[in-house]
Order: sequence, then C-alpha cells, then structure tokens
Amino acid sequence: MKLRKVPTGWAEPLQPPPGYFGSEAGPPDETRRRLILDWAVNQRIASGWRVESRSETQAVMVRGQPVNHVLHAVLSLATCLLWVVVWLILIATNRVERVALTVDARGDVVTVHAPAS
Repeated sequence: MKLRKVPTGWAEPLQPPPGYFGSEAGPPDETRRRLILDWAVNQRIASGWRVESRSETQAVMVRGQPVNHVLHAVLSLATCLLWVVVWLILIATNRVERVALTVDARGDVVTVHAPAS
C-alpha cells in the first residue's frame, strides 16, 4: 500500500503500520476495515482527541473545548468586569477541531476536517 497525494483541505494521511492487513492479498473485508478504523481512532485518542460519535464505518473525533460563556459572564460580573479581558483572550484563542475518519474499500484511512469553529 502506497500513500497517495492528499487533496487540499484534507489532513495528512493516517495509515496503519505495514503488515496490518495480514497475509492475504487484495482489499480488506469489513472486519479488517473496522480494525483499521479502530487503529486510527486509537492513534487520535493517544494524541489528545476524543470520540464524539462512532459507527461501524465512521468515527467523528474532536479536540478542544468550547468556551463556557455563562461561567465567564458570572465571573466578569463578580470581578466588576475585570474578568472580561481573560474572557476575550479565551474567545480569540480557543479552537474546537473536528475530523471524520473513515476507511475506504482499499483499506486507506480517509480523514475529512470540519470547518473551523
């Protein structure tokens, strides 16, 4: 299995280690494709991602937390608006990333990034 060029806007290829397909030649069956997806999900979890949803053929992974605006509003009122500076910095720097992982018929892991939020 060789890596192919990734289209613009897609993630770097995340492929299982050599020999993961086993000894049989040809495309992987459904069970092998699920194992490859499990491997890809575990790789993302090890680097700080968490599973948002999961099905037999696809996993949606997310990294980051949204800003808790209610908490920061209460803190801003309690500190006479001094906390607004911290709140604005968090809004400017906070990012939530989502990716959808699927395994195609050839056994390649396809990663699609969601629009930035």
